[in-house]
Amino acid sequence: TLFTAACASQKVDMAQSTVGLHQPKQTYPAHESAKEAVVNANLSSLQPTEARIIEKLTMADLIVLTLKYNSTLAAFNDEIRSRDALIMQSGLLPNPSLSIDTENFAGRNDLRGFDGAETTISVAQLIELGGKRSKRSRMAAMEKDVAVWEYESRKLDILNDAAKVFIHVLALQEQAALNEDLVKLATKTFAAARDRVEAGKVSPVEKDRAQIELASSRSEANKVNRELNAAQRRLASFWERIHVKFEKVAGSLSKMEPPVSEEQIRDRLDLNPDFSRWRTEIQRREAALELARSLSLPDVSVRLGIRHFQETDDSAVVAGVEIPLPFFDRNQGGIREAHANLAKTRQESRAADIEAHTVLYETLQRLNASHEEAVTLRDEILPGATGAFEAVESGYREGKLNLMQVLDAQRALFFVRRQYLQALELYHIARSDLERLVGGPLKSSLKSMTDKNY
Repeated sequence: TLFTAACASQKVDMAQSTVGLHQPKQTYPAHESAKEAVVNANLSSLQPTEARIIEKLTMADLIVLTLKYNSTLAAFNDEIRSRDALIMQSGLLPNPSLSIDTENFAGRNDLRGFDGAETTISVAQLIELGGKRSKRSRMAAMEKDVAVWEYESRKLDILNDAAKVFIHVLALQEQAALNEDLVKLATKTFAAARDRVEAGKVSPVEKDRAQIELASSRSEANKVNRELNAAQRRLASFWERIHVKFEKVAGSLSKMEPPVSEEQIRDRLDLNPDFSRWRTEIQRREAALELARSLSLPDVSVRLGIRHFQETDDSAVVAGVEIPLPFFDRNQGGIREAHANLAKTRQESRAADIEAHTVLYETLQRLNASHEEAVTLRDEILPGATGAFEAVESGYREGKLNLMQVLDAQRALFFVRRQYLQALELYHIARSDLERLVGGPLKSSLKSMTDKNY
């Protein structure tokens, strides 16, 4: 689909997970023309204060605008930057402390004033044992990796949602064009009925029926136009940080791929970033357990300083070591909590795997059912309905059939055309959902994917 073709061109390489990579470098699908690439480059370089109107919005335009100007994705980028800051903070050494102590002053006799005072200036440093600092840094790095995969998952969610709204807008455009045809046909039928009434060939009731049918078709057309305007606004909300409007979307719903079996794509679920996130989350929980175990080992504080004896004007070095005795607190609760969290995450990962396979099966059923329905309507039902309407219309012009038969055939034809359009929309939405599940296009090659081939 266009959605996955554009997504593939924007994929972030997890092996190079740095903050900069979460603002994807702009590349374009292999099928995209140089002119389209220039348009997309211009879109990605727009400033938030700029306004622009696009005559025809393509799926590639949608991907560029959403990735660049979606507030939710921008918030994830900020989250990843905050995790980088935590990595830096977790690797810092504890600050040393400076201590100044004065003893034996302001007493009596020989200790009057500062005559017998002893002043000590010392520096103390906490030394973390058990590899706490490295384990803390690894924990922070794993938290960043989880955030990166959450970004990747959320990015695909948003792009999939945007693609489905795009498909809906495209379907509404087709529906609006279909309604326009229906209004034209109803107008033509009304004119024919009026002429026949004026010629005294039929009852005036036929003119009234044709007029009602015309008014009904106009009302339906206005309803779809309102829905189309609302859907266009919904689509534009995916790039709310920039003022870019469009007149219509470009594409075609008629192109479909052969049905897909569960066996063909079951293994592709591993490409889903949700699964990568769960694997990373388990590693993070394991790192948290290692850190909790290291906290059971007490840290050592060493002190070194110099003491001045005021009475003799002598000085001497002082040193000390402070070691907490782990008689009571050995972080037993923290270790148990880390064990429980690890077990919980593993269970959640298994549940997510089962849920993903269930959703995969359900989505495949939707995809193949809508594909079968669309093919049946296109190849079997639609030609028959079209032929029947043309025959009835010809018979009406020749005076062999009445208006009710024409209107019935007209309704049947446009009902089938709407069914076909709805089946195509459901097919492309299901395919987009399926490609979201497997984390990429169903085809191994993008060469056959064009702006008219989802």
